Amino acid sequence: MKTCKFMFIRPVLRALQTLTMSDKYNIAFVLGGPGAGKGTQCSKIVEEFGYVHLSAGDLLREERAKLGSEFGELIEGHIKNGTIVPVEITCSLLERAMKDSKKNEFLIDGFPRNQDNLEGWNKQMGDKVNLKFVLFFECPLNVCTQRCLDRGAAGSGRADDNMESLKKRFNTYMTATMPIIEHYESLDLVRKIDATQSPDEVFEEVKKLFT
Repeated sequence: MKTCKFMFIRPVLRALQTLTMSDKYNIAFVLGGPGAGKGTQCSKIVEEFGYVHLSAGDLLREERAKLGSEFGELIEGHIKNGTIVPVEITCSLLERAMKDSKKNEFLIDGFPRNQDNLEGWNKQMGDKVNLKFVLFFECPLNVCTQRCLDRGAAGSGRADDNMESLKKRFNTYMTATMPIIEHYESLDLVRKIDATQSPDEVFEEVKKLFT
């Protein structure tokens, strides 16, 4: 009798586990240096595979631009200085955007960027998401720098597409973000892409991870 009862319970538990997993957001983190092409590739993934692209930087800039935002001045200071906005703010903006989208598949671009981001994310969002993998665009700093400067010269409108801000951003990337990539690499969750190629060539490699 006990055996029969256990045999009945097991499928119920599996069904409950499946239901719980389906209630979570499916995400892929997208990381790489400034100018590595994260935004360009995310746009292609959205078009080809229907993911929702959430850029932590874009969400912060949008919040900064809102009239009466309680976080606007704080965000502005961090963006200009190339430093990292407190994780509670970024996580709240990301979660709000996910809820508002009414979708379940997300690319989170430019996050987590340091240990504090990682710990804050795990605390605030860890039980609400399924992390599929970390998409890491590898690109030398000299190539990234030139891309950002060209973008700024073309009128990107970004306050940080200048050499002074870039130096700070690259320093933050090397000292704070690379350890996060190494952390996920130790968990076998990092998928590396050579981002020095043309956008179309890069996307051919990216597509293999989503099909």
